Amino acid sequence: MFAAWGHLVYRFRFLVLVLSGVMLAASLYALRQGGTFTNFNPPSLEYARALALMQRELPQQDRGGSSFDLIFRSESMRAGDPAFKEALLAAVAPLRADPRVTGVTTPYDQPAASQAAYVSRDGHTALVSVSVRDAFGPARRYYGELRAQVRSDHLQVLATGGIALGSDFDRYLQADLRRAEFVSLPLALVLLLLVFATVVAALLPLGVGGLAVVGGLAGAGLLARFTDVSTYATNIVTLVGLGVAIDYSLFIVNRFREELGRGRDVEESLSVAMATSGRAVTFSGLTVAIGLSGMLFFQGSFLASMGLAGAIVVAIAVLYALTFLASLLAILGRRVNWGRVALPRPRGERGVWHQLASRVMRRPLLVLIPVLAILAALASPFLQLRLANGDVNLLPPSAESHQGADLLNRDFPGQNLTYVSVVVQYAGGSPLSSGRVGDLYDYAARLSRIAGVTRVESVISSSGLDRSSTQALLSGAPARQPAPVRDLIRQTVGPHIVVLAAVTADAPESDGARAIVRTIRQLAPPSGGQVLVTGQTAYDVDLIAFILQRVPGAIAWVVLMTYLVLFLLVGSVVLPLKAVLMNVVSISASFGALVWIFQQGHLSRLLNFAPSSIDPSVPVLLFCIIFGLSMDYEVLLLSRIQEEYRRTGSTTEAVAEGLERSGRLITGAAAIMVAVFAAFGLADVVLIKSIGLGLAIAVTLDATLVRALIVPAVMRLLGAANWWSPRPLARLHRRLGLGETAALRPRAVA
Repeated sequence: MFAAWGHLVYRFRFLVLVLSGVMLAASLYALRQGGTFTNFNPPSLEYARALALMQRELPQQDRGGSSFDLIFRSESMRAGDPAFKEALLAAVAPLRADPRVTGVTTPYDQPAASQAAYVSRDGHTALVSVSVRDAFGPARRYYGELRAQVRSDHLQVLATGGIALGSDFDRYLQADLRRAEFVSLPLALVLLLLVFATVVAALLPLGVGGLAVVGGLAGAGLLARFTDVSTYATNIVTLVGLGVAIDYSLFIVNRFREELGRGRDVEESLSVAMATSGRAVTFSGLTVAIGLSGMLFFQGSFLASMGLAGAIVVAIAVLYALTFLASLLAILGRRVNWGRVALPRPRGERGVWHQLASRVMRRPLLVLIPVLAILAALASPFLQLRLANGDVNLLPPSAESHQGADLLNRDFPGQNLTYVSVVVQYAGGSPLSSGRVGDLYDYAARLSRIAGVTRVESVISSSGLDRSSTQALLSGAPARQPAPVRDLIRQTVGPHIVVLAAVTADAPESDGARAIVRTIRQLAPPSGGQVLVTGQTAYDVDLIAFILQRVPGAIAWVVLMTYLVLFLLVGSVVLPLKAVLMNVVSISASFGALVWIFQQGHLSRLLNFAPSSIDPSVPVLLFCIIFGLSMDYEVLLLSRIQEEYRRTGSTTEAVAEGLERSGRLITGAAAIMVAVFAAFGLADVVLIKSIGLGLAIAVTLDATLVRALIVPAVMRLLGAANWWSPRPLARLHRRLGLGETAALRPRAVA
């Protein structure tokens, strides 16, 4: 099939090239029609249901996070000084006049009893809260214009909270993407020149990579018109698209040039390149897409959209490699070797890779045991993994919103406390009937006795009255209630809900705060009521549980489907199992390195980030991407080893010769992929930085220790068992006709 495709592309090469151009034009058009990317989480989780209930029943609740904070500081003036007040009010005056702003709250608008929350402990810093008319998504786009209006010659100004954080994430993600492209593409070109030693051949993979990224971004944009797609999708699409497209093109171009060098004509060379490397690239694309499809098990979260976007760009990379690249090779022919660069080339048939494989296979256990020990040591920090949802620490310490959040938590009273919101819902009737107020009073008392809870803030406990007096006050006529009580009722009581806040000094992501959330959920609710818990800690607990519940299914799916694809490729039941186990080894080592760097913070100063727990989405993303990419090299290597085995009938010779033929290419391809991933490791957003570096480490380990040492050692130990398959499965594989034997039969050459 692939050989026939090569002949077909050669005969209609100009038509195929034109069709590729049409596809590019369609991608560019679709790129402009794409939807808006946004981060989201499963609405079915308890924290999300509680939040939705509060937003529905408490109209004063901020529905979209459409607010931000301004922090004004002076080293010489205090917030109560007239000059400080005058400078602050002048700075926020343009916001008050902006129609997009619905409210500006300063310390000077508050009663004396409430001003303490808006002034720092040392008195030199003041907090201003700004509310806008639009929800988070639209407001994030014009936040920069609002922030630019706030200037002061006398006060230092920082912005944080809500849309300020969202805007900073957008800005840094875009800058990260530009930086990664600026760094990775020149590095990839240099490495391609080292691999091919000709300018034309080196430029072809870069062209395919660019087309694949454009097509992938267009696909992700169109996907965003029908479903939610994460803001991180553009970076993941570019990262994966560039890596796989350049790799796939590299292998096809190399095989085409190799066949030309053997004396075949252009058509035959293209046919054999498609039947061997083109076939391997297709299977490789399937394995990468299968790895990414594991994220579809996390439906309702942004991970599912990342899996779809990644699968789209991989499919487009394979498509362009088999069409655009194939047609260009047919048109260029031997001109693919134009622009030769004078580089030293290895001489003779027995190169370094053949010698390395042969030495490994002479004493396989002597190599295998120490290498596995090294990988186990690298994986060991993974046992200390701690998961927590990313917050402001995902931004670099230099980001304004990060600095503002740190200042708020450090200097303002109450800002470093954790509030666990407890929503008590009643199906019918007012929650402030006399009987229900009494039950709520008892429930608030039980909350206050939970270990770690310093106090409970609610309309039930704010008055300081005993149980019967509280019942009489809250169930009585509003006219008889003090104004502060009426305000609190308006803020925390809806037609069917009452909101209480359990306050703790523990950090939101701490074990203590998580224990409080779990304890509250285990408490018996007030009679006739239902309790839902929300807040940052509840979000942590719920999302981590959501991901962990689905991880086994995702892993099983990826492993089984990858095993099936590898069986279809090689017709063996042993080699796919070996490949899966090798993947687990390399992934574990890269996960250990991730914990060592980002959680334990060993390179935090060098890489400019604040050490913190690992975001739960990162291991999922890395597993799905790494598993697919590791199989990428496994497919390409096994395909060449199998080709040599069918030619020689010797496993030892096939491994040595297969590694010799593909080892240099795998190393070059891995170096290119590492360059692309490491460029994303320069990102300022920690999630992208951790994914980029995690992938770079994984590919490095996979292409060196695993492919160059472990694979030859294991295959030597297995011997003829490498190719074993039960007779029924062997017959099935032959009937499917997915082998490449026919395509490699000797043909007359010029």
